[in-house]
Amino acid sequence: MATPPRAWQRMLSGRRLDLLDPTPVDIEIEDIAHGLAFVARWNGQTRGDFAYSVAEHSLLVEALFLRIAPKAPVRWQLAALLHDAPEYVIGDMISPVKTAVGPGYGQLDARLAAAIHIRFGLPATIPATVKRQIKRADRISAWMEATRIAGFSEVEATRFFGRPDRTLMEGLDIRLRPPVEVRAAFTDRHSALMSRL
Repeated sequence: MATPPRAWQRMLSGRRLDLLDPTPVDIEIEDIAHGLAFVARWNGQTRGDFAYSVAEHSLLVEALFLRIAPKAPVRWQLAALLHDAPEYVIGDMISPVKTAVGPGYGQLDARLAAAIHIRFGLPATIPATVKRQIKRADRISAWMEATRIAGFSEVEATRFFGRPDRTLMEGLDIRLRPPVEVRAAFTDRHSALMSRL
């Protein structure tokens, strides 16, 4: 009888996370922050001395979400910060690759997201209205990244990500920091939000 393939990953915290059947007890914010700080958006095809990490992107999305929904409860701010958290173990795939891989990636992402949400006191599934607001923030962030560090023209970025409300972007920058710095910033923001739940 063939041995089934290994479906778990050992995390730096010492946890063993089953990728096919993740449980909230095996999820630690330090593992998420560390992983996301080292996962590059845009497959690393960005200008600058450091990769633009998913952790940095997540901080920007949460800031944009708060501008879109300034009266949103803290739990939905936390949901915005964690919107790409599963990528700490499954990586960030650009949209064309996700399409080629098929629905399996989305299912894996959804299982991990549900476990992460439960771990931090959120519902397994985020309400559709909140999810739409987070997605809007995500698309504005993608437009900013595309035009500022990924080599897209504004016309091209608008075709793929929509025309952003420029007032929502005022005063926000794309930051490129060493992984250790963005990991600390992500962990600090998570801690600040959790303290207000």
